[in-house]
Amino acid sequence: QVQFVESGGGLVEPGGSLRLSCAASGFAFNKYAVMWYRQVEGDEREMVAVTTSAAVSTKYADSVKGRFTISKDNAKNTAYLQMNNLKPEDTGVYYCNSDIWPSGWPENWGQGTQVTVSS
Repeated sequence: QVQFVESGGGLVEPGGSLRLSCAASGFAFNKYAVMWYRQVEGDEREMVAVTTSAAVSTKYADSVKGRFTISKDNAKNTAYLQMNNLKPEDTGVYYCNSDIWPSGWPENWGQGTQVTVSS
C-alpha cells in the first residue's frame, strides 16, 4: 500500500530553519516525482515544491522561492524540504505526495507535519 510519512515539523522563530522529511513506501519511489504541499487551517492544500523522479528539476511556489529547497534520495525512498528564513505565513501542516495516481490527483495523504513560525 502506498504510504507517506512526514516528519520534522515544529515551532520555530521567524528567520529560523527546519528540514522536513517524507518517507515513502509501497511504490517505485525512484520513478515518480515528489511534491510538498502546505495547508493552512480552513484553506485548501497548496503545492509549494516539486521535484522530478531523478531530482534533476525542481519548481517552487513564488511564496517560497529562494527560501525552500526540495530534494529526493531515491536510495532511501525519502524526500526532504529544507526551509530557511521562515516567515509566519509559512505556518501550516506540510504534506508530501507523488504523481503516481492514475486519476492525476494525489491520494493516500499522510498525517502531515505541523510547522509553526512564531516569536
